[in-house]
Amino acid sequence: MKEKPTTHKVSSPLSHREGQGESPQSLARIDKWLWAARIFKTRSIAADAIKNGRVTMGGVNVKPSRMVKAGETVSVRKPPVTYSFKILKSIEQRVGAKLLPEIYENVTPADQYELLEMNRISGFVNRARGTGRPTKKERRALDEFIGPVVEDFDDFDWED
Repeated sequence: MKEKPTTHKVSSPLSHREGQGESPQSLARIDKWLWAARIFKTRSIAADAIKNGRVTMGGVNVKPSRMVKAGETVSVRKPPVTYSFKILKSIEQRVGAKLLPEIYENVTPADQYELLEMNRISGFVNRARGTGRPTKKERRALDEFIGPVVEDFDDFDWED
């Protein structure tokens, strides 16, 4: 008896992931890309940020193993600002800072940078934990920044 040779369809290792039909060189894991693009200092910090829901694509939280490709937009929330980056090239190896314009384009709205500037100027609203009570000078600056507070609630018109 002669056995028929069987042919097995070999699937691509990336066939079960998004981006079917893409070459493996044009895809990268999002945690590796965030580290390689120098958005996070280490890959583990990038993975933790993703797991904690601070990284989104199209308004949807992603997993660290999510494959990204050129043309997609990634939003990274680093309080108080949400940065947005358009991926120009998907990489998994860290590159020098001079090569970053080839890797991504910063598409963060201007109002986010205004928020960052206001937070930097105020400096007293979100005190770091463990820094103790504000000094008298810091307290006066904080009061001046916040402005007058409505002290007498009986005279306040709540319907307007």
